[in-house]
Amino acid sequence: MLVNKDEIRRRVIEALKNTYDPEIPINVWDLGLIYGLEISDDGVVHIRMTLTTPGCPIANMIVYCVVEAVQGVDGVRDVDVELVFEPPWDPTRMTKDGREKFKEIYGYDIVNEYLRQKGLGEGGG
Repeated sequence: MLVNKDEIRRRVIEALKNTYDPEIPINVWDLGLIYGLEISDDGVVHIRMTLTTPGCPIANMIVYCVVEAVQGVDGVRDVDVELVFEPPWDPTRMTKDGREKFKEIYGYDIVNEYLRQKGLGEGGG
């Protein structure tokens, strides 16, 4: 059975935007934790993702939540999540929406602060 990959991708991204890292109240998509999203012709979704830190004590819970959310998407037959730590996550991977939400919650632009601490000056956005 062929699936409409574009439509499934849109729905999967929406599901990921409703899946949160419990320590940071920003969804996994806007945090930039999703490194890759592939959909096979038969509806199997492969996700490459990372965490904000390799030693995350709730890593299994976050992966479980991602799998549960994506399995609930119409047209998805199965979900495979590959947890990777290369390249390491940093705030520059966040979406514009993620940065704005972070600034709204914490009162500063995390990307600008990250770049300043790295000696790279101000970040865009």
